[in-house]
Amino acid sequence: MGNLWLYMRKAGSVLATKDDFSVDLILHDFSASLLVEFAEKIVRSYYSGNMSAAIKDLMQKTVSEEGLVLTHLKPNDVSNSIQNVKREH
Repeated sequence: MGNLWLYMRKAGSVLATKDDFSVDLILHDFSASLLVEFAEKIVRSYYSGNMSAAIKDLMQKTVSEEGLVLTHLKPNDVSNSIQNVKREH
């Protein structure tokens, strides 16, 4: 695997490492009803209730299919901060 790039919002810097490591993920300002719907329709049905496995798998699939995902997004769906981070790499 190549370098792993993480954008660290609080520190305002980019971290590069050759080693993969685990991180904890915290979601802020997230819709509780969307989370419940995701858990009921996706996590319970396809991931035996394992939310972490579902998020990891779906993130990996999204990254590997980035071109397909971007063709389905409207320009306003992607925030400026995500576009700016993408441009840096």
